[in-house]
Amino acid sequence: MEDIKHASGYGITATGQADFGAVIKRSRGVADKMSKGVQFLMKKNKIDVVMGFGKLKSRGQVEVTAADGSKKIVEGKHIIIATGGRSRELPALKQDGKKIIGYREAMTLPEQPKSIIVVGSGAIGVEFGYFYNSMGTKVTIVEFLPRIVPVEDEEISKELEKNFKKNGIAIMTNSEVTSVDTSGAGVKATVKTPDGEKILEADVLLSAVGVSANIEGIGLEELGIKTDKGRIMVDKYGQTNIPGFYAIGDCAPGQALAHVASKEGIICVENIGYNEKKYNHQPEPIDYNNVPGCTYCYPEIASVGYTEKQAKDAGYEVKVGKFPLSASGKASAAGHPEGFVKVIFDAKYGEWLGTHMIGYNVTEIIIETVVGRKLETTYHEVLNSIHPHPTISESVKDAIEVAYGEAIHL
Repeated sequence: MEDIKHASGYGITATGQADFGAVIKRSRGVADKMSKGVQFLMKKNKIDVVMGFGKLKSRGQVEVTAADGSKKIVEGKHIIIATGGRSRELPALKQDGKKIIGYREAMTLPEQPKSIIVVGSGAIGVEFGYFYNSMGTKVTIVEFLPRIVPVEDEEISKELEKNFKKNGIAIMTNSEVTSVDTSGAGVKATVKTPDGEKILEADVLLSAVGVSANIEGIGLEELGIKTDKGRIMVDKYGQTNIPGFYAIGDCAPGQALAHVASKEGIICVENIGYNEKKYNHQPEPIDYNNVPGCTYCYPEIASVGYTEKQAKDAGYEVKVGKFPLSASGKASAAGHPEGFVKVIFDAKYGEWLGTHMIGYNVTEIIIETVVGRKLETTYHEVLNSIHPHPTISESVKDAIEVAYGEAIHL
């Protein structure tokens, strides 16, 4: 009722009709507020911001070209490259920003398309596919691999595909867009499928096939800074092969996630301070196997650690527990009984190898596994930690009970 009373603030009328422009405007307003908050923090902490295109010139120097073409040299003992990434482009999917778009354009389309083809079903692809389908756009997802969200546990992929199809999203796996014709009013995509070639027509095509690092033209080659597979090579503290130059975030190896980039930045700066005797302790490097991943479609996906297949491939004998959210009082009360929580433990030592969730609000509870794995907890300790009822989070405990044959709520 509270949501309905304030629905207009989200660009939605109480009849269920959406004002697409108002929805986009609100989303950009939220993003702008966060951006201005960062700008305030920069000013508060007396950080100078120089706008322009930066190019590495020499040890301790960056040349900045402003929008008017003027140049200036900015100096610093340490230079951290944090140029981020952009939507990856394939030869057959050259983006024009109007009919063939990337994720940035997908967030700010001036009008809602009646139909959209989404190429790629990673986090970006399924999030936009879910959003546009919810708004009433006809959505088709094309995925080159055998299943959607291919980096997730296989059971997660099956559950999401089932829910997407139930809500009217068309999914084509083992399929590849080989060419796109934009000469007409919309787009015509030629798709190679296991059943032969097919033609898909839509107003817009969203290319969501990954992220490319922004490393072109910034002076890496001239200085001899090593790259590999389009990313800047660094050690566990963000140091490149050239002293005084560092790289963090999407332009470096590792998951292209905001929380990873943030932590990499902190570790990089703290290690610089340690090397200069400003800190007594060297920072602890990131364990990239314990980084949570969250996908904000519906149902939400949250995961960390090994999938069941990865654990078995790594030689572990596993104990697996799965608890359906249909048995969760909180999920049922909220009207969202879809999905499950799946946990994976090492049968020999009880190590918590991974957790994979799909369902209502699960992105808020994956942290229990992250902290538990960091502290090297065992199943016994989690089961002896009283979980509040009714919550979605108690489903983690319930899944662990299933794994060890102690389930009482199934």
